[in-house]
Amino acid sequence: MSNEELGYEDVKVYEKLFTIAPAFVIERMLKKNHNFVSKFKPTIKAHLTSLNEEEKAKLDIIFKKDIEELQAIMKEAYIKTNKKQFKVLSDPKYKQAIKSNLDELKKMVQ
Repeated sequence: MSNEELGYEDVKVYEKLFTIAPAFVIERMLKKNHNFVSKFKPTIKAHLTSLNEEEKAKLDIIFKKDIEELQAIMKEAYIKTNKKQFKVLSDPKYKQAIKSNLDELKKMVQ
């Protein structure tokens, strides 16, 4: 839980990770609580290695946020971009699956 404020503009650099697959694929994987991160590990790893120090620091802030806060940012992202992947990620029923995948992503970064 971080006190630092985040909004869509702060996570925009990670948009490629959020839209790596079509919305229906993301939703299907979240419904079944599948490990989305391991499925797309090479692509995610390539994106992570291209981040600069500021982007890495923001990623650390993201990892410290509550899932509800992150889902609110995803809702904001959906409103701004109309990308259905963000709508799926903002759905509270996928909270646990998102937490599991964020934990997996955190392991990749460390």
